[in-house]
Amino acid sequence: MINDSEHWNAILRSLPYHHILQSWQWGELKRGYGWTVERMAFKWGERGPVVAAAQVLARRARPLPLAVLYVPKGPAMDYADPGLRAAVLDALVIYARRRRAIFVKIDPDVVLATGVPGGPDDAADRLGMAFVTELQSGGWHSSDDQIQFRNTVQLDLTCTEQEMLGAMKQKTRYNIRLASRKGVAVRSGLVSDLELLFAMYAETAARDAFVIRPAGYYLDAWRTCLNAGLAHVLIAEHEGLAIAAVILFCFGDRVWYMYGASCSAHRERMPNHLLQWEAIRWARQQGFRVYDMWGAPNDFVQDDPLWGVWGFKAGFGGRVVRHIGAWDKTIARFWHWFYMVAIPFYLALRRSMVHRRQAGPPVEG
Repeated sequence: MINDSEHWNAILRSLPYHHILQSWQWGELKRGYGWTVERMAFKWGERGPVVAAAQVLARRARPLPLAVLYVPKGPAMDYADPGLRAAVLDALVIYARRRRAIFVKIDPDVVLATGVPGGPDDAADRLGMAFVTELQSGGWHSSDDQIQFRNTVQLDLTCTEQEMLGAMKQKTRYNIRLASRKGVAVRSGLVSDLELLFAMYAETAARDAFVIRPAGYYLDAWRTCLNAGLAHVLIAEHEGLAIAAVILFCFGDRVWYMYGASCSAHRERMPNHLLQWEAIRWARQQGFRVYDMWGAPNDFVQDDPLWGVWGFKAGFGGRVVRHIGAWDKTIARFWHWFYMVAIPFYLALRRSMVHRRQAGPPVEG
């Protein structure tokens, strides 16, 4: 177990498939919201180097006296090594049994395929396909609860700015220029801007009809990572008024665009296009190699909830990356069924009965 933040993050950065959700700061954030955290480093032999790491989140599976375990975007290791894969997964299962867990969930950023399914650039990834087969044969199953986005859009920051502009759709380049012509300016944000950012984020959620957590969660996450140098904020303004913002998370060789917000006013000035371009430029100037736009449709059809967002992101010319997603290993089969099926059924039935009581008896005509 590792008990030092700088040591843990240094280990994580040294490993392939590292991720901000495996960072020390993200674990401490989750600790404040009902999870316990264990950080495991794996070595070949007592004196060998660390070859894998897993930040394991655990919480009680109420009302049961058991736990559920989750390794967000992990473990981090060289997935091209089949022996290492098997050893780490076995160790996680042993740990889950010791913790009296119902199941353990992993969702590493292992690529299953790239490109839009069925499109001209659709290509399966051999390593991802082999790992999925290995998981299935080892008793793991694709989870019904995909906590993180399975698919995303990534930009290669080792390209020149001209190459990236050239890969964009013409309309996207036009909107970037339009925002500048219409007086939109972009500045870096500070911790003191976070309340403003949440107000914009809440406005965005209400306008676009998606559910968000209470303000405290976001403010804690943003403040924690900003103070640790793991986040960066950019704010678009018009005549000194903040009209849009992006919050970037940074770790290792990549940047994730996790949160975006905008006011309903001034949207015709296209601030989000200029913000994305300035975020990409900032990430490239800082020496990061990958810009991850954090989220693409699970199914590339128009009724997918992310279809509209996908249209915006696709304009920047990135590559669609489809990951293997989340996989669960059931440790206690009966309790897994009880937790995943019986309890939700009971709670839904109880809510229905309460609703009928509140509605009162039917009115006779």
